[in-house]
Amino acid sequence: MKRRLISLALALLAAALSFGWCLEVHAAKWTGVDEAVVDKFAAAAGRQPVEPLINTDQGDLLLFVFLVAGAAGGFVGGYYFRKLFHERRDGELTKGNA
Repeated sequence: MKRRLISLALALLAAALSFGWCLEVHAAKWTGVDEAVVDKFAAAAGRQPVEPLINTDQGDLLLFVFLVAGAAGGFVGGYYFRKLFHERRDGELTKGNA
C-alpha cells in the first residue's frame, strides 16, 4: 500500500513538472488574435493601438463580471424552472421531463 502511494505521488509530481515545462515552451509560440492579426492590420492601416475603455486585464474584474452574469442567469433559470421543464402550455404540471 505504501509503495503504491509513493509511486502515485511520484507519477503526479512528474506529470505536474512536465505540464509546467510544456506551458513554458509553448507560451512563447502562441500569440492571441489581437497580437497576431488585429495589430498587424491596424499597423498596416496606420492606426495606433489605444487603451480600452474598461480594461478587464487588471485584477479580477473579468472574473467578477462572469460571476455576476452567472448568478443572474442562475436566478432567472431557477425562477422559471417549472415553466422551462415541467409545465405544459395549458398550465398543467407533468410528471417527469416534458
